Amino acid sequence: MSVFARATGSRSARAAWTGIAIAGVSALLLTACSTGGTTPEESEEPADTGDALPIEAGERDLTLKVGTILPQSGTLAFLGPPEEAGVALAAEEINEADAGIQVEVVYRDSGDTTTDIATVSVTDLLSQDVSAIIGAASSGVSFTVIDQITSAGVVHFSPANTSPDFTDYDDNGLYFRTAPSDLLQGEVLGNLIAEDGASTLGLLVLNDPYGTGLAAATTEAFEAAGGEVVAEELFNTGDSNFDAQLSAINAANPDAVAVITFDEAKVVVPALVGAGYPGNQLYFVDGNLADYSADFAPGLVAGAKGTLPGPMLEADFEERLLGIDPNLDSFSYGPESYDSLMLIALAAYAANSTAGEDIGAYLQQVSGGSGDGEVVTTFADAAALLAEGSQIDFDGASGPITLDENGDPTEATIGIYEYEDDNTITRIG
Repeated sequence: MSVFARATGSRSARAAWTGIAIAGVSALLLTACSTGGTTPEESEEPADTGDALPIEAGERDLTLKVGTILPQSGTLAFLGPPEEAGVALAAEEINEADAGIQVEVVYRDSGDTTTDIATVSVTDLLSQDVSAIIGAASSGVSFTVIDQITSAGVVHFSPANTSPDFTDYDDNGLYFRTAPSDLLQGEVLGNLIAEDGASTLGLLVLNDPYGTGLAAATTEAFEAAGGEVVAEELFNTGDSNFDAQLSAINAANPDAVAVITFDEAKVVVPALVGAGYPGNQLYFVDGNLADYSADFAPGLVAGAKGTLPGPMLEADFEERLLGIDPNLDSFSYGPESYDSLMLIALAAYAANSTAGEDIGAYLQQVSGGSGDGEVVTTFADAAALLAEGSQIDFDGASGPITLDENGDPTEATIGIYEYEDDNTITRIG
């Protein structure tokens, strides 16, 4: 599908080859990115489409208003500070470039699926005529507002949604993300658990699109590696008692347990270990891979591992984020949030327009999806080329990105982490 066609119609289901760097080791993961899945023989590599829209040369005079619905409260609130810092850093660098576009960001809360905060926030942002909305972090929350956003002709761009169900969602070509589908994280996690020697696996799973999607992908990979899932226990957001689920997992006595939750990990992990399950046989995911030094007894999860999409950050980028928020103790999804706003602003610059549909038409293209742009890593350099009428391929803090016709990144890095004795995490590899 051409760039223009995908910006005005629904997504196609075409699969993509995906390159994954795991724990600092280059590896090629051949994974179907559509929810239906394909075999490698049926997959298509992102093509040099030749469909690139023209870039108008000349100066710009644009004011771009962007809203955010990132978690200031709820079960993913620990992700809010690095995500908002990433957006704020991008806005600062875009405005300092003085390239003819100024960005204004309006920050709002997404809450979680137990509240209606996201809908209220989106209604407020749309009333302020934003061109794009960045967020939510939770796939479940984004599904509650995606129709409201895209039907208004506004770009919906998430830095952290990982549910595979977004790939084929009918979004008028206006939904994008810089986080990879859980088809990818699940494959890495399932193989990691098998490679660590586990032959049986228990799963404690949040019953929402994120949790069930990641659990399914993890199960598929683990079983393909010869393992057996002996327990899969679901719970709902807002549940406070997990006794039945934890009892069932303990009764199955699996070699490993994957804890696919959000903030509920603070309750279920101590309960699971307290019931006699070894903390070093637990596996965490991006929704709960956090610093638990202030929450857990020393050594509670020492040796446990987890996965998190995102590259090994350059020290300079961490310092720039800390310059925005000196209190950051995590950088999770900060790079993806930074890149979300960078790509939105570059698409507006390429289109010489702040209309949401125009931005959507150029987003794949400025990410390198047209296959013929010059690689750039800063907004200033990218804007200079666009002002000359040249095509660009923006590679950001989260990696090469390269959005496909479904708005999904075709390249991603999945980091593998291990818990230390003080319940902090270290990236291994």
